[in-house]
Amino acid sequence: MDAGVTVRVPAKVNVQLAVGAARPDGFHDLANVFLAVSLFDEVTVTPADELTVTCSGPDADQVPLDRTNLAARAAELLAARAGRPDSAVHIHIAKNIPVAGGMAGGSADGAGALLACDLLWGLDTPTGELLDICAELGSDVPFSLIGGAALGTGRGELLTPVGAGAFHWVFAVAEGGLSTPAVFREFDRLAEGRDVPEPQASPALLAALASGDPDALAATLANDLQPAALSLRPELQRTLTAGTEAGALAGLVSGSGPTTAFLVRDEEAAAKVAAALEASGTCRATRTTTSPAPGATAV
Repeated sequence: MDAGVTVRVPAKVNVQLAVGAARPDGFHDLANVFLAVSLFDEVTVTPADELTVTCSGPDADQVPLDRTNLAARAAELLAARAGRPDSAVHIHIAKNIPVAGGMAGGSADGAGALLACDLLWGLDTPTGELLDICAELGSDVPFSLIGGAALGTGRGELLTPVGAGAFHWVFAVAEGGLSTPAVFREFDRLAEGRDVPEPQASPALLAALASGDPDALAATLANDLQPAALSLRPELQRTLTAGTEAGALAGLVSGSGPTTAFLVRDEEAAAKVAAALEASGTCRATRTTTSPAPGATAV
């Protein structure tokens, strides 16, 4: 019997998230500069009599264990594409990425399960086909598969790799989650009556990212969803203020939130900012990490 396959998948931070007006299909065109960070979930897939999902680790009780979990859906989609009679595997998620935190933890698990099932079943599916399945699963899933740094266009699923130097980050994990659809609805509400420009990647940000210069990157970080996230969770402003007052070069809401991300100069600064954030009482926990990180990788 096969022992199973374990795949490690990274969290992400959006160093730029430019959002266009709502499209007729309800999605938004994006210019989304993804950066994978060294916080990982591990997804282990083993043969089983039926498709099941289990989860361990921080916030595991918040992870759905039914067919709505992107990891389960990934197994089902891959089996259907490959013409397999069923998707009977046991998927175990060792959770380390904050749940519902704007760091693409669910998307990472979908990408991890997809690669793990492909390896377990010996399918050798071309990367392009895996990315197509990822895009069907969700807008952030393709990036979870490739990792590193990339510009996502369309609704974020059309990826172009970009250069990235090494950076240090502190993440402040908030109490509770924020629904991504709710944040986009609030974005639309706040945008009513004004022209929303076409989303474009910032040349200055891409240059700063490639240079590895933290000061240059700090000056260009941008998230068009931040006003909407702060409208729904005004207390996040206190977290952002606490982090920058503690010495972070810049802070922003990560994706749709409510996790906040702080760019810092080095490991020493990361420890100082993390300690100040924890002492401030404005977040539930902090995580220090680096970028870029590799995408889904068998371990």
